[in-house]
Amino acid sequence: MNDMTATRIQGLVAAPFTPMHADGSIHTERIHEIVQTLISNGIKGMFVCGSTGEGPSMTTAERMEAAATFIRAADKKLKVFVHVGHNSLQEAQQLAAHAQEHGADFISATLPTYFKIQTIPGLIDSLATIAAGAPRLPLFYYNIPALTGISLDMVAFLEQAAGKLPTLAGIKYTAPFMHDFQACMHASEGRYELLYGTDEMLLSALATGSHGFIGSTYNFAAPLYLELIQAFNDGQLQKAQQCQLRSVEMVRIIVKYGGLRAQKAMMRMIGLDCGNVRLPLQPFEENEYISMEKDLRAIGFFDWCTRVAKP
Repeated sequence: MNDMTATRIQGLVAAPFTPMHADGSIHTERIHEIVQTLISNGIKGMFVCGSTGEGPSMTTAERMEAAATFIRAADKKLKVFVHVGHNSLQEAQQLAAHAQEHGADFISATLPTYFKIQTIPGLIDSLATIAAGAPRLPLFYYNIPALTGISLDMVAFLEQAAGKLPTLAGIKYTAPFMHDFQACMHASEGRYELLYGTDEMLLSALATGSHGFIGSTYNFAAPLYLELIQAFNDGQLQKAQQCQLRSVEMVRIIVKYGGLRAQKAMMRMIGLDCGNVRLPLQPFEENEYISMEKDLRAIGFFDWCTRVAKP
């Protein structure tokens, strides 16, 4: 195991929402409260400016401002991953350099989605370009084929990356392919860290031996997932299954109301308003808010959701 993979991630890493004002500008003043709430709910790290943080919809300057503010608010109490993926590899490299300069613990990146990566050598070369901006930070490739349209053999990637990507620490694996995820965990003699990113399948990831998880629903349902993990570790499988079923029911409601836009609305429901989503995502309407709150009450969401930190 090299220095870049010496520290394993244990527990939940939340992908925080980027709070926004009504005009779509970043509400930086709200970030400290978001971070304090994550800390008080047992979260171990943050993955900022990724899909949940609407990084792809932000300018480079906005992403730098948001990342720096999240890092400052974490104050070393949370591990901070900064997503630096961009359609321009040069912009991604600049974002990586900025993350390193401002004290991030890790960088992570998707790759260009307009001119898509077609081969593993192309993937490695592109990641090397990004990593050059932050040679001191461990790098996690962000594998999320449902959004990027890039679906390559991740086991082959890890095997071929050895010696070519010295800062590669592992993969943020957001896909439902548990057999592939498990194979990646054992690729290259277990050298790389695999962080699972499909919240509604966390129990399945635990069964493979996974111990680090990155997700969006940890922002407002961390107590549920921590109960799930504890039940699994205690050998209480039925209880763990019941917790996972609650998560599945919650995610079904989220999907019904449009995914990310619905999740931002849920933050308002727990008392930590992060504003609406930015175009091209469609803003959440008040009638949807009322309807979704009713659906969430029906599954007991407000009995086990995140507790908001008091100022």
